[in-house]
Amino acid sequence: MRKCVVVINPNSGKGLNKKLGRQIEKVLEENGYESSIYLTEYAGHAEEIAEHIETDLLLSVGGDGTFYEVMNGNFRRSKKLLLSHIPVGTTNDIGHMYGLDGDIIKNIKSILNGVIRDVDICEINGRCFVYVASFGKFMEIPYETPQKLKKRVGHLAYLLNGAKQLFKRIPKYDVTYEIDGVKHQGKYTFIIISNANRIAGINNFYRDMKLDDKKFEVMFCSISNLARLAQAFYVLKTSDISYVNGVECYKTNNIKITFNNGIKPWCLDGEKFEGNTTHYEINTHKTIQMLIPKKNIDKLFLK
Repeated sequence: MRKCVVVINPNSGKGLNKKLGRQIEKVLEENGYESSIYLTEYAGHAEEIAEHIETDLLLSVGGDGTFYEVMNGNFRRSKKLLLSHIPVGTTNDIGHMYGLDGDIIKNIKSILNGVIRDVDICEINGRCFVYVASFGKFMEIPYETPQKLKKRVGHLAYLLNGAKQLFKRIPKYDVTYEIDGVKHQGKYTFIIISNANRIAGINNFYRDMKLDDKKFEVMFCSISNLARLAQAFYVLKTSDISYVNGVECYKTNNIKITFNNGIKPWCLDGEKFEGNTTHYEINTHKTIQMLIPKKNIDKLFLK
């Protein structure tokens, strides 16, 4: 019988319980898997588990941050594991991108009847991120929003936290970056680097994005007026944001970024990342095998 290790973050979303664990074990057994369930106990625990266990399938059950930890632990292994992810967090961008919803058991069945695909993984100064690295105004909201508030009101917690920042000054950061051998310099309010078509709960953030094209999408925004910023994101619902004045967009596999006014933290898949440097290189030269549902395969992959 094949083995499946299930890593559950009991603090994700509105919390998980032992009854759910038993239901997960039953579904896996019905599909030919002997399962072992691990509940994470502290930040970084999922990463440690992924690095050291041996299994045929590693199933992450939690928010985007839980899968971020699992992915980084897996990349420290010499022999990589087959991964999958069940969304049980607050925003669940990764899960929704793959066509999963809030029904955990239904999602597991959909994944077990899915397909294995090679997925591009991005890296920033040696640290992997699954779908998005961001910096600047509003980008700290995912990791600064209190866990208790997220458990109580879900995605609304991010909106409430973001509302507090609406009337604060929007700073600009002096940045130099090199992309495809060409250097640029400017002052920007935020930067988003991603390999996803859903970011911050916004579907179809990029309409031509593919998870296996060996490239990622880059956005530099220099807009500091709140009304114009809101207008730019409204464009996402109907058109391509790259046409908005004050937004620079690229598709590449390598970019070098230097902050000219000090060290600043990034947000990787909703988690805080302090690189303790002003220089960052982001590339995609790694892939991971994932077991994913069939629902959105044609939209997300070239092959």
